[in-house]
Amino acid sequence: MAAETYNPWTIVNLVFTHLAEQGLHPVFGGEGHPGEPAAALLRALGITPTVEGDARVRNGVQNELAELRARMFSEREEP
Repeated sequence: MAAETYNPWTIVNLVFTHLAEQGLHPVFGGEGHPGEPAAALLRALGITPTVEGDARVRNGVQNELAELRARMFSEREEP
């Protein structure tokens, strides 16, 4: 049987909604990107987070590809 997959932010939203309904005011990480605290919450719930939905990973890949393209194409243009 294939493992079930979840959008991690759906799970986080569910947990935060439940906590807010109980009169609590949850906050992720205080400052900065909430990805790592969200991943920690998912792990605590027994859910393995994946990197596909992590904007930091996606942005890092895009930045690296842009740098490679710039290097490769700038080298070709020189005589």
